[in-house]
Amino acid sequence: MDVPDLPPPDRVHVVALPLRTRFRGITVREALLLDGPAGWGEFSPFAEYDDHEAARWLAAGLEAAAQHWPAPLRTSVEVNATVPAVAAADVAGVLARFPGCTTAKVKVAEPGQGLADDLDRVAAVRAGLGPTGSVRVDANGGWDVDQALAALSALAGYGLEYAEQPVADVADLARLRVRLAASGVSVPVAADESVRRAEDPLAVALAGAADVVVVKVAPLGGVGRLLQVAQVLRERHDVGLTVSSALDTSVGLAAGVAAAAALPDPVRAAGLGTAALLGGDVTRSPLLPVAGHVPVGAVTADADLLARYAATPQRQRWWRERLARCHALLRAGGGAGMIGG
Repeated sequence: MDVPDLPPPDRVHVVALPLRTRFRGITVREALLLDGPAGWGEFSPFAEYDDHEAARWLAAGLEAAAQHWPAPLRTSVEVNATVPAVAAADVAGVLARFPGCTTAKVKVAEPGQGLADDLDRVAAVRAGLGPTGSVRVDANGGWDVDQALAALSALAGYGLEYAEQPVADVADLARLRVRLAASGVSVPVAADESVRRAEDPLAVALAGAADVVVVKVAPLGGVGRLLQVAQVLRERHDVGLTVSSALDTSVGLAAGVAAAAALPDPVRAAGLGTAALLGGDVTRSPLLPVAGHVPVGAVTADADLLARYAATPQRQRWWRERLARCHALLRAGGGAGMIGG
Protein backbone atom coordinates (compact mmCIF):
# COMPACT_ATOMS: atom_id res chain seq x y z
CA MET A 1 0.00 0.00 0.00
CA ASP A 2 1.10 3.63 -0.62
CA VAL A 3 1.57 5.09 2.86
CA PRO A 4 1.74 8.91 3.06
CA ASP A 5 4.51 10.61 5.00
CA LEU A 6 3.78 11.88 8.48
CA PRO A 7 3.35 15.63 8.88
CA PRO A 8 6.29 17.44 10.49
CA PRO A 9 6.34 17.36 14.31
CA ASP A 10 4.91 20.86 14.68
CA ARG A 11 1.82 19.76 12.76
CA VAL A 12 1.18 16.80 15.06
CA HIS A 13 -0.91 17.55 18.15
CA VAL A 14 -1.89 15.38 21.13
CA VAL A 15 -4.95 16.36 23.15
CA ALA A 16 -6.70 15.08 26.27
CA LEU A 17 -10.40 15.91 26.23
CA PRO A 18 -12.59 15.56 29.33
CA LEU A 19 -15.75 13.46 29.11
CA ARG A 20 -19.03 14.59 30.61
CA THR A 21 -19.65 11.11 32.04
CA ARG A 22 -17.43 8.07 32.46
CA PHE A 23 -17.66 6.14 29.22
CA ARG A 24 -15.97 2.89 28.30
CA GLY A 25 -14.15 3.06 31.62
CA ILE A 26 -12.45 6.42 30.95
CA THR A 27 -13.06 10.05 31.91
CA VAL A 28 -10.52 11.60 29.51
CA ARG A 29 -10.28 10.87 25.78
CA GLU A 30 -6.80 11.24 24.30
CA ALA A 31 -6.25 11.71 20.57
CA LEU A 32 -3.41 12.56 18.22
CA LEU A 33 -4.30 14.93 15.39
CA LEU A 34 -2.47 15.24 12.07
CA ASP A 35 -2.48 18.54 10.16
CA GLY A 36 -1.87 17.35 6.60
CA PRO A 37 -1.98 18.73 3.06
CA ALA A 38 -5.61 17.66 2.52
CA GLY A 39 -6.91 18.54 5.98
CA TRP A 40 -6.98 17.17 9.52
CA GLY A 41 -6.82 13.51 10.43
CA GLU A 42 -7.18 11.71 13.76
CA PHE A 43 -5.20 8.83 15.28
CA SER A 44 -6.86 7.73 18.52
CA PRO A 45 -6.82 3.96 19.06
CA PHE A 46 -7.55 3.07 22.65
CA ALA A 47 -4.53 2.65 24.88
CA GLU A 48 -4.90 -1.12 25.26
CA TYR A 49 -4.70 -1.79 21.50
CA ASP A 50 -1.42 -3.17 20.23
CA ASP A 51 0.52 -1.53 17.40
CA HIS A 52 -0.76 -3.92 14.75
CA GLU A 53 -4.36 -3.00 15.48
CA ALA A 54 -3.56 0.66 16.08
CA ALA A 55 -1.87 0.92 12.68
CA ARG A 56 -5.27 0.60 11.00
CA TRP A 57 -6.41 3.71 12.86
CA LEU A 58 -3.32 5.52 11.62
CA ALA A 59 -4.16 4.53 8.04
CA ALA A 60 -7.53 6.24 8.50
CA GLY A 61 -5.92 9.35 9.96
CA LEU A 62 -3.39 9.57 7.15
CA GLU A 63 -6.14 9.12 4.56
CA ALA A 64 -8.00 12.11 6.03
CA ALA A 65 -4.87 14.26 6.23
CA ALA A 66 -3.38 13.42 2.83
CA GLN A 67 -6.26 12.44 0.52
CA HIS A 68 -9.79 13.51 -0.37
CA TRP A 69 -12.94 11.62 0.56
CA PRO A 70 -15.63 10.57 -1.93
CA ALA A 71 -18.24 13.16 -2.82
CA PRO A 72 -21.18 13.12 -0.38
CA LEU A 73 -24.66 12.16 -1.50
CA ARG A 74 -26.35 14.24 1.21
CA THR A 75 -25.61 17.32 3.30
CA SER A 76 -26.30 15.82 6.73
CA VAL A 77 -26.44 12.43 8.44
CA GLU A 78 -29.01 11.21 10.95
CA VAL A 79 -27.43 10.16 14.24
CA ASN A 80 -28.43 8.35 17.40
CA ALA A 81 -28.15 9.51 20.98
CA THR A 82 -25.61 7.60 23.05
CA VAL A 83 -26.50 6.92 26.69
CA PRO A 84 -23.61 5.82 28.93
CA ALA A 85 -24.14 3.49 31.89
CA VAL A 86 -25.70 6.26 33.99
CA ALA A 87 -28.40 5.99 36.61
CA ALA A 88 -31.95 6.02 35.27
CA ALA A 89 -32.51 9.41 36.91
CA ASP A 90 -29.75 10.90 34.74
CA VAL A 91 -31.04 9.59 31.41
CA ALA A 92 -33.20 12.62 30.62
CA GLY A 93 -30.20 14.92 31.00
CA VAL A 94 -28.14 12.79 28.62
CA LEU A 95 -30.90 12.65 26.00
CA ALA A 96 -31.17 16.44 26.16
CA ARG A 97 -27.65 16.68 24.69
CA PHE A 98 -28.94 14.97 21.53
CA PRO A 99 -31.77 17.25 20.40
CA GLY A 100 -34.04 15.76 17.79
CA CYS A 101 -32.58 12.26 17.95
CA THR A 102 -35.26 9.58 17.70
CA THR A 103 -32.83 6.66 18.13
CA ALA A 104 -30.73 5.97 21.23
CA LYS A 105 -27.96 3.48 21.92
CA VAL A 106 -27.82 2.50 25.59
CA LYS A 107 -24.78 1.04 27.29
CA VAL A 108 -25.53 -2.13 29.29
CA ALA A 109 -23.51 -4.88 31.01
CA GLU A 110 -21.35 -2.28 32.74
CA PRO A 111 -18.84 -3.83 35.19
CA GLY A 112 -20.09 -3.35 38.74
CA GLN A 113 -23.71 -3.06 37.66
CA GLY A 114 -26.47 -5.63 37.26
CA LEU A 115 -29.42 -6.41 35.04
CA ALA A 116 -31.71 -4.31 37.24
CA ASP A 117 -29.60 -1.25 36.43
CA ASP A 118 -29.83 -2.03 32.72
CA LEU A 119 -33.59 -2.49 32.87
CA ASP A 120 -34.07 0.80 34.72
CA ARG A 121 -31.84 2.69 32.28
CA VAL A 122 -33.48 1.25 29.17
CA ALA A 123 -36.92 1.91 30.62
CA ALA A 124 -35.96 5.55 31.16
CA VAL A 125 -34.69 5.82 27.58
CA ARG A 126 -37.87 4.27 26.21
CA ALA A 127 -39.90 6.75 28.26
CA GLY A 128 -37.78 9.62 26.97
CA LEU A 129 -38.06 8.63 23.31
CA GLY A 130 -41.67 7.55 23.45
CA PRO A 131 -43.21 4.50 21.76
CA THR A 132 -42.05 5.42 18.24
CA GLY A 133 -38.38 5.92 19.07
CA SER A 134 -35.74 3.26 18.39
CA VAL A 135 -33.73 1.81 21.28
CA ARG A 136 -30.48 -0.12 20.82
CA VAL A 137 -28.41 -1.65 23.61
CA ASP A 138 -24.64 -2.14 23.56
CA ALA A 139 -23.00 -4.65 25.90
CA ASN A 140 -19.44 -4.36 24.50
CA GLY A 141 -19.13 -8.15 24.80
CA GLY A 142 -19.83 -8.02 28.52
CA TRP A 143 -22.10 -11.08 28.75
CA ASP A 144 -21.64 -14.78 28.11
CA VAL A 145 -24.28 -16.55 26.05
CA ASP A 146 -26.45 -17.54 29.03
CA GLN A 147 -26.30 -14.06 30.53
CA ALA A 148 -27.07 -12.46 27.17
CA LEU A 149 -30.07 -14.72 26.63
CA ALA A 150 -31.47 -13.87 30.07
CA ALA A 151 -30.78 -10.15 29.73
CA LEU A 152 -32.18 -9.77 26.23
CA SER A 153 -35.25 -11.80 27.16
CA ALA A 154 -35.92 -9.23 29.87
CA LEU A 155 -34.99 -6.19 27.78
CA ALA A 156 -36.98 -7.30 24.74
CA GLY A 157 -40.12 -5.87 26.29
CA TYR A 158 -38.81 -2.38 25.53
CA GLY A 159 -38.86 -3.05 21.79
CA LEU A 160 -35.16 -3.15 20.96
CA GLU A 161 -33.98 -2.33 17.46
CA TYR A 162 -30.96 -4.56 18.11
CA ALA A 163 -28.40 -5.63 20.71
CA GLU A 164 -24.84 -4.62 19.83
CA GLN A 165 -22.00 -7.04 20.66
CA PRO A 166 -23.88 -8.83 23.47
CA VAL A 167 -21.13 -11.49 23.67
CA ALA A 168 -17.46 -11.27 22.90
CA ASP A 169 -16.66 -13.51 19.95
CA VAL A 170 -18.11 -14.51 16.61
CA ALA A 171 -18.86 -18.12 17.56
CA ASP A 172 -20.86 -17.01 20.61
CA LEU A 173 -22.72 -14.40 18.56
CA ALA A 174 -23.85 -17.18 16.23
CA ARG A 175 -24.85 -19.42 19.18
CA LEU A 176 -26.78 -16.58 20.79
CA ARG A 177 -28.76 -15.87 17.61
CA VAL A 178 -29.83 -19.52 17.50
CA ARG A 179 -30.85 -19.55 21.16
CA LEU A 180 -32.74 -16.26 20.90
CA ALA A 181 -34.74 -17.64 17.98
CA ALA A 182 -35.41 -20.90 19.78
CA SER A 183 -36.65 -18.98 22.81
CA GLY A 184 -38.92 -16.75 20.77
CA VAL A 185 -36.96 -13.61 21.71
CA SER A 186 -37.14 -11.18 18.81
CA VAL A 187 -33.98 -9.11 19.30
CA PRO A 188 -31.63 -8.78 16.31
CA VAL A 189 -27.91 -9.11 17.06
CA ALA A 190 -25.35 -6.56 15.89
CA ALA A 191 -21.59 -7.06 15.71
CA ASP A 192 -19.15 -4.27 16.54
CA GLU A 193 -15.91 -5.41 18.19
CA SER A 194 -16.10 -8.67 16.24
CA VAL A 195 -15.81 -6.57 13.08
CA ARG A 196 -13.45 -3.76 14.01
CA ARG A 197 -10.94 -5.97 15.83
CA ALA A 198 -10.94 -8.77 13.25
CA GLU A 199 -8.35 -9.45 10.57
CA ASP A 200 -11.26 -10.09 8.19
CA PRO A 201 -14.18 -7.73 8.92
CA LEU A 202 -16.48 -9.80 6.72
CA ALA A 203 -15.97 -13.01 8.68
CA VAL A 204 -18.79 -12.16 11.08
CA ALA A 205 -21.28 -12.04 8.20
CA LEU A 206 -19.94 -15.22 6.68
CA ALA A 207 -20.38 -16.99 10.02
CA GLY A 208 -24.04 -16.02 10.26
CA ALA A 209 -23.25 -14.30 13.53
CA ALA A 210 -25.10 -11.01 13.12
CA ASP A 211 -28.22 -9.39 11.72
CA VAL A 212 -26.52 -5.97 11.70
CA VAL A 213 -22.87 -5.01 11.25
CA VAL A 214 -21.50 -1.86 12.88
CA VAL A 215 -18.71 -0.33 10.79
CA LYS A 216 -16.28 2.38 11.91
CA VAL A 217 -13.82 4.33 9.80
CA ALA A 218 -10.78 4.27 12.07
CA PRO A 219 -10.65 0.54 12.92
CA LEU A 220 -11.26 -0.41 9.28
CA GLY A 221 -8.44 1.80 8.00
CA GLY A 222 -10.28 4.73 6.42
CA VAL A 223 -13.35 5.99 4.61
CA GLY A 224 -12.41 4.19 1.41
CA ARG A 225 -12.00 0.88 3.19
CA LEU A 226 -15.31 1.25 5.04
CA LEU A 227 -17.14 1.90 1.78
CA GLN A 228 -15.57 -1.22 0.24
CA VAL A 229 -16.66 -3.36 3.20
CA ALA A 230 -20.12 -1.81 3.19
CA GLN A 231 -20.56 -2.57 -0.51
CA VAL A 232 -19.72 -6.24 -0.01
CA LEU A 233 -22.00 -6.51 3.02
CA ARG A 234 -24.88 -4.98 1.09
CA GLU A 235 -24.38 -6.98 -2.10
CA ARG A 236 -23.45 -10.42 -0.78
CA HIS A 237 -24.80 -10.73 2.76
CA ASP A 238 -28.27 -10.30 4.23
CA VAL A 239 -27.24 -7.97 7.05
CA GLY A 240 -28.06 -4.40 8.03
CA LEU A 241 -25.45 -1.70 8.41
CA THR A 242 -24.77 1.04 10.94
CA VAL A 243 -21.90 3.53 10.66
CA SER A 244 -20.54 4.48 14.06
CA SER A 245 -17.60 6.15 15.81
CA ALA A 246 -15.11 5.28 18.50
CA LEU A 247 -15.57 8.29 20.82
CA ASP A 248 -13.63 10.49 18.40
CA THR A 249 -13.03 14.21 18.43
CA SER A 250 -14.99 16.12 15.82
CA VAL A 251 -12.03 15.62 13.46
CA GLY A 252 -12.46 11.87 13.61
CA LEU A 253 -16.25 12.12 13.55
CA ALA A 254 -16.04 14.05 10.27
CA ALA A 255 -14.50 10.98 8.64
CA GLY A 256 -17.37 8.80 9.83
CA VAL A 257 -19.88 11.35 8.60
CA ALA A 258 -18.11 11.46 5.22
CA ALA A 259 -18.44 7.68 4.95
CA ALA A 260 -22.10 7.65 5.96
CA ALA A 261 -22.85 10.49 3.55
CA ALA A 262 -21.23 8.58 0.67
CA LEU A 263 -23.30 5.43 1.17
CA PRO A 264 -26.06 5.14 -1.42
CA ASP A 265 -28.80 4.02 0.95
CA PRO A 266 -28.20 4.50 4.69
CA VAL A 267 -31.10 2.93 6.56
CA ARG A 268 -30.13 3.39 10.21
CA ALA A 269 -29.21 6.36 12.38
CA ALA A 270 -25.42 6.56 12.63
CA GLY A 271 -23.50 6.49 15.90
CA LEU A 272 -21.75 9.74 15.00
CA GLY A 273 -23.20 12.18 17.52
CA THR A 274 -20.78 11.34 20.32
CA ALA A 275 -19.17 14.79 20.43
CA ALA A 276 -22.07 15.47 22.79
CA LEU A 277 -20.34 13.21 25.33
CA LEU A 278 -17.17 15.33 25.31
CA GLY A 279 -16.56 18.13 27.78
CA GLY A 280 -14.34 19.86 25.21
CA ASP A 281 -13.40 19.55 21.56
CA VAL A 282 -10.71 20.69 19.14
CA THR A 283 -12.89 22.85 16.89
CA ARG A 284 -15.05 25.91 17.38
CA SER A 285 -17.79 24.13 15.40
CA PRO A 286 -18.07 20.65 16.96
CA LEU A 287 -20.21 18.04 15.24
CA LEU A 288 -23.08 18.20 17.71
CA PRO A 289 -26.53 16.88 16.78
CA VAL A 290 -29.07 19.43 15.60
CA ALA A 291 -32.57 18.17 14.84
CA GLY A 292 -31.18 14.65 15.06
CA HIS A 293 -28.54 15.21 12.36
CA VAL A 294 -24.91 16.32 12.03
CA PRO A 295 -23.60 18.22 8.99
CA VAL A 296 -21.30 16.77 6.36
CA GLY A 297 -17.97 18.53 5.86
CA ALA A 298 -14.35 18.75 6.89
CA VAL A 299 -13.45 19.90 10.40
CA THR A 300 -10.54 22.25 11.12
CA ALA A 301 -8.87 22.13 14.51
CA ASP A 302 -8.47 25.41 16.38
CA ALA A 303 -4.99 26.40 17.61
CA ASP A 304 -6.26 27.82 20.90
CA LEU A 305 -8.27 24.69 21.68
CA LEU A 306 -5.34 22.46 20.77
CA ALA A 307 -3.29 24.42 23.29
CA ARG A 308 -6.02 24.39 25.95
CA TYR A 309 -6.44 20.62 25.79
CA ALA A 310 -2.82 19.67 25.09
CA ALA A 311 -1.84 16.41 26.78
CA THR A 312 0.93 16.31 29.36
CA PRO A 313 4.53 16.08 28.11
CA GLN A 314 4.67 12.43 29.18
CA ARG A 315 1.53 11.55 27.19
CA GLN A 316 2.78 13.60 24.25
CA ARG A 317 5.90 11.43 24.12
CA TRP A 318 3.88 8.22 24.48
CA TRP A 319 1.60 9.10 21.56
CA ARG A 320 4.38 10.35 19.30
CA GLU A 321 6.39 7.16 19.87
CA ARG A 322 3.28 5.11 19.14
CA LEU A 323 2.73 7.14 15.98
CA ALA A 324 6.25 6.43 14.75
CA ARG A 325 5.96 2.70 15.45
CA CYS A 326 2.59 2.38 13.71
CA HIS A 327 3.78 4.39 10.71
CA ALA A 328 6.79 2.10 10.36
CA LEU A 329 4.45 -0.89 10.58
CA LEU A 330 2.27 0.47 7.79
CA ARG A 331 5.33 1.13 5.65
CA ALA A 332 6.41 -2.47 6.22
CA GLY A 333 3.04 -3.74 5.01
CA GLY A 334 1.39 -4.47 8.37
CA GLY A 335 -1.68 -2.97 10.02
CA ALA A 336 -4.33 -1.80 7.63
CA GLY A 337 -2.71 -3.52 4.70
CA MET A 338 -3.41 -6.86 6.34
CA ILE A 339 -7.15 -6.45 6.68
CA GLY A 340 -8.94 -9.15 4.73
CA GLY A 341 -11.34 -8.39 1.86
